[in-house]
Amino acid sequence: MTTYFTSLDTNNGVNNLNANPCKLLDFQLIELQDGQTHHANTGDREVLAVILGGKATIQAGDECFENVGGRASVFTGKPHSVYIPCQTEFTLTGVGAVEIGLCSAPSDLATKPYLISPEQVPSGKWGAANFSRNFHQILVESVQPQFAAKRLIAGETYTPSGNWSTYPPHKHEVDNLPTEAFHEEMYFFKVDPADGFGIARFHNDEIEVNFTVRNNTILMVPNGFHTVASAPGYTTYYLWFLAGNHRTQAVLNDPVTGWVADLVPSLRKVGL
Repeated sequence: MTTYFTSLDTNNGVNNLNANPCKLLDFQLIELQDGQTHHANTGDREVLAVILGGKATIQAGDECFENVGGRASVFTGKPHSVYIPCQTEFTLTGVGAVEIGLCSAPSDLATKPYLISPEQVPSGKWGAANFSRNFHQILVESVQPQFAAKRLIAGETYTPSGNWSTYPPHKHEVDNLPTEAFHEEMYFFKVDPADGFGIARFHNDEIEVNFTVRNNTILMVPNGFHTVASAPGYTTYYLWFLAGNHRTQAVLNDPVTGWVADLVPSLRKVGL
């Protein structure tokens, strides 16, 4: 059976996915102590390095970004991120302890590395009532056209206690614009407090399953409908990133529950 959900180790250095059903997307979790380094070459992929917590110096080609980061964890502010293009040598160096998520996808785009600072990350709220959630848009063409990328789209979502997120469930598995656009997607999770949990619900033509979300778990979505819920008392975070044939986004809601999306304007009008 295809593996759509797994956990990542948090050992010092590089932690890789132990399974990956996606053909385009990949993810690595980097854990570094003060002065510890990770060196690699992007090859035929573009990489977005998102500082999850702590600080790092990132050397990418001829560009050096010093002391990037600053939030203690994903729950204490907007992210610093660095885009590293294909065919680029890079080195990550911990400035104190640091945790970094490396999102990647195939690319042949020749461009310079660049920093995305917290001030350049739009934030807001999607949904309404008990299916509202807060977001950070890190690398989204429609709102940040100044940031060049071949395929990657990325952001962060925070689902409050007891709420549902990316609800109604949606999919994006075929190019049929403007209705739907093909994108693989991954959700890398954290939970606050750390002993809590959430639920990730996933279904396609083959399976219908619910996964228990805990710290450092990841949902990998090459196709199918997906949604997330936070247990009461806990906030669920996920770093979301997508890759497809282009960077124009369009999703198709689950035909069974999609009607709920039509309630958003009226719910917001009464303050929910």
